[in-house]
Amino acid sequence: MSQHLKIAILLSGGVDSSVAASLLKAEGHVLEAFYIKIWLEDELQHIGECPWQEDLDYAHKVCDQLQIPLHIVSLQTEYLDRVVSYTIRELKEGRTPSPDIFCNARIKFGAFLEKIPDDFEKVATGHYARIHDKGSCYQLLRAKDPIKDQTYFLSHLNQAQLRRALFPIGSIRKKDVRAYAQQTGLPTKNRKDSQGICFLGNIKFNEFVRFHLGEQPGDIVDITSSEKLGSHRGYWYHTIGQRHGLGLSGGPWYVVKKNIEENVVYVSHFDTLHTRKRNAFKIHSPSWISDAPFDNQDLFIKIRHGENLIPGRIHKIDNSVYEVSLQAEDAGIASGQFAVFYDGENCLGCGMIT
Repeated sequence: MSQHLKIAILLSGGVDSSVAASLLKAEGHVLEAFYIKIWLEDELQHIGECPWQEDLDYAHKVCDQLQIPLHIVSLQTEYLDRVVSYTIRELKEGRTPSPDIFCNARIKFGAFLEKIPDDFEKVATGHYARIHDKGSCYQLLRAKDPIKDQTYFLSHLNQAQLRRALFPIGSIRKKDVRAYAQQTGLPTKNRKDSQGICFLGNIKFNEFVRFHLGEQPGDIVDITSSEKLGSHRGYWYHTIGQRHGLGLSGGPWYVVKKNIEENVVYVSHFDTLHTRKRNAFKIHSPSWISDAPFDNQDLFIKIRHGENLIPGRIHKIDNSVYEVSLQAEDAGIASGQFAVFYDGENCLGCGMIT
C-alpha cells in the first residue's frame, strides 16, 4: 500500500494483532484500534476464568506504546445471535460446528463493519492470510507460514468483506512475528497464543456446552462388536474423529458415529478404524469467494484447520449441492464440518458437509 489509509485495527491483546498494528503504524497509516467485547463473561464467568480484562489491559498497553486510540465495541448480542445460536443448534443436531468460521464472517467482518464509520477504508486483523487484488475481484491466499495459515477460518468471507480486509502479517512467518515483537519491545512479545473457541478465552469448550445444553448420560459402544465400553455425559460433547477425552482403556479409540435419538456414541478401535474411512462426501450451500470452481476441477481441500491439503475434485450436482472426492481417505469427516477448497494458494471458498 503506497498511500496512507484510515485503518481500523482489531486488537485482541495477543502478539499477532499487536505486530499487525505496529507494522501499519510504521507505514504511516492513520490508525485507530478496536477491542471487540464479545466474550460471554456475564453468563459464563462462574465456569471458568475468562481473561478479557487481561487482554484489554494488553491492548491498552500496545496502544499507549504506538500512540493510537483504543475503542471498545460491545457485540455480545450479535455474537449470541449469529454465532452461539448456530453452534448450539448444530451440537443438538449431532453435527460438528465451526464457530470460528462464522465468527469471522458474521462478527469481525460482519457486525463490526456495520458498527464503524464508512470512512475507515480498511479493517486489519492479525490473521495469517493474504489478499490479492486482481482488479476484477479479490482473492484470499494462503499465508506464507503453512502451519499458521488461517484461510480455513476466513473461507466464508465475501467480496465486499475482502475489499475492506487487511492482513498485515500474512506474508510473515510466526517466528518472525515473534522476533519483530521482541525487537520493537511490544508489551505482548511474550504472551502465549490463545486457544479455544473464538472469543471464549480460557473457558473450555465442554464448559461452554454444559452451560447451554447440560448433561444427558448415555452409552459409549464399540461399533464393531456392539459392546458397551463406557458412558458419556451427552452426545453433544463428542465429535466425529475425536480420540481424547473418552475415558476408555485399551485404546486408542475414536468416535465414528452418533445416534442422537438414543443418545449413543459409537467408537472404533484404531485396529479397525480403516473400515470407517471414506474419501467422498457432499457439501451443501457453498460460499464461493469469487467464481465457483470448474466441474471436476483438480483442487486441494481442507476438511479441518491445519496445514494438511488433500488433493481432490468437486462435482456440481445442482446450485446448492456438490459432490467431493478426495485422493486420501479420512475417518474424521463429519456432518456440519466445513470443507474448504483451494486452487494452488487461492482459497476459493467453502461448503458445509452433509
